[in-house]
Amino acid sequence: REHTLKRVPYMLVVGDQEMEAGEIAVRTRKGKDLGKFKVDDFIAYIQDEISSRKLNLEE
Repeated sequence: REHTLKRVPYMLVVGDQEMEAGEIAVRTRKGKDLGKFKVDDFIAYIQDEISSRKLNLEE
């Protein structure tokens, strides 16, 4: 809830399952589930959004 109030674009969740799989679960500020990513894949995803300026902060 706090991240929503501060308008952080993504929330990353790392529970026991994610730790075992080496993944992170990603949700947007509005609660849309983006699925699970390997950390390096999520970094690449964010870098692509930044470089193409397609970051949609309303999601």
